[in-house]
Amino acid sequence: MKTYNFKINGKDYAVTIGEADGRTLPVNVNGADYQVELENAPQAAPVAAMPSPGKTPDQVGSDAAKAGSDAAKAGAAPVAKPAGAGEKVNSPLPGVIIEVSVKEGQAVKAGQKLAVLEAMKMENEIPAPKDGTVTAIHVSKGDSVLEGAPIVSIA
Repeated sequence: MKTYNFKINGKDYAVTIGEADGRTLPVNVNGADYQVELENAPQAAPVAAMPSPGKTPDQVGSDAAKAGSDAAKAGAAPVAKPAGAGEKVNSPLPGVIIEVSVKEGQAVKAGQKLAVLEAMKMENEIPAPKDGTVTAIHVSKGDSVLEGAPIVSIA
């Protein structure tokens, strides 16, 4: 992942760009997650092996994940679902979040109001598509969102 700080028309943006998965690229702008579709997916460049006296942070993280996996196989306590796991409820159109009606960890019923989006001077309730538990909230009151931007995740 790479993180950049931009200033556009006097406003600061913190942008984190993840690894491309085929033609999709995860991007986080000021805390809001987006899935960007690439028109021309870059070709994977060959990676040259470079000698290293120690392990890179990626290798250390990989070793820790493997150790955790081995511990789980050995009968360790089950691992909780990561925050954000589950189905993402996306914005149906671009607008501004004027209300977030749920909290992380809250149980919700299908049709329950999750958030309110103001678009074209109209308030639009964003309902839960199914019963479940809110595992992540991807927006805050006052955030501008694009169509398709994740609002919450429900598992």
